[in-house]
Amino acid sequence: MTRTATRLGASMGLGSMLCVQLGAAASVGLFGRIGPDGAAWLRLSWAGVVLLVVVRPRPSAFSKSGFVTCLVLGVVTAIMSMTYMEAIARLPLGTASALEFLGPLTVAVTHGRGGRRLWPVLAAAGVVLLTEPWHGGSDPAGIAFALAAAGGWASYILLTQRAGDEVTGIAALAVSMPVAAIAATLVDGPAVIGHLTWQVLLAGFGLALLLPVVPFSLELLALRRLNATAFGTLMSLEPAFALLVGVVVLHQVPRLVAVAGIAFVITASVGAQRAGARGDSQVAATNDRHREPQSAVLAELGAERQLSE
Repeated sequence: MTRTATRLGASMGLGSMLCVQLGAAASVGLFGRIGPDGAAWLRLSWAGVVLLVVVRPRPSAFSKSGFVTCLVLGVVTAIMSMTYMEAIARLPLGTASALEFLGPLTVAVTHGRGGRRLWPVLAAAGVVLLTEPWHGGSDPAGIAFALAAAGGWASYILLTQRAGDEVTGIAALAVSMPVAAIAATLVDGPAVIGHLTWQVLLAGFGLALLLPVVPFSLELLALRRLNATAFGTLMSLEPAFALLVGVVVLHQVPRLVAVAGIAFVITASVGAQRAGARGDSQVAATNDRHREPQSAVLAELGAERQLSE
């Protein structure tokens, strides 16, 4: 069961990262119309609507502490999404992603014990090779936004794991996403509404499914099967995914040193998967508390929809 949980959690994490980077690359096309913050706001707004309609969370599904966690998670989600959009508007996709990865890497190092500390260190070496900081010339504002996104991602990991342990299924996302949309609306919503067209609205709906509905749901489910160290290290593949998506979508060809960085982070991720399953007793306790089936994402969504009905 432990090995199966690890593999399933890792697969969910990989699927999440692919969706995130495809969604980020596709969002660039909206920057010229509604700006980076506007693109983040539109995606979060659609995501909040979709999750409310699909999940229909009930107040009885939340404890007081679980509900507060979801509220805080929503604010953190808005910060992470908007700062990352600002970062990729100023930096190459791979560079912004690598800098943002400092957040989960910090979580992995902080929560690591014994030999598991090796994998974050190896991943950090890969991040250095991917970003090539010795070249200089990067946009300072872009770096600042990417680091802010890194802080948001670190907080997001910890809050999502706590929410996943306290709240059934993806009900946590059905609360946190609308909260994130409200927070983003307070920052940039009024300035964007006048620039919306049907084409932009439809594009935003598609992007909301690609980022954040599907990946955030996958991450929440993955965090129930992987500990914080394993999940944070697995996310070290994010810069590699960003580089690959940059080649295919944005025609950014990586240097050989970046390829070496990818090899480092892949090695670190393999190590994390081998050591990363949450203990059998912890998984069993979580499943008993939430009465969830041991299945993939669609089964979890179906179970949550049935509970809501």
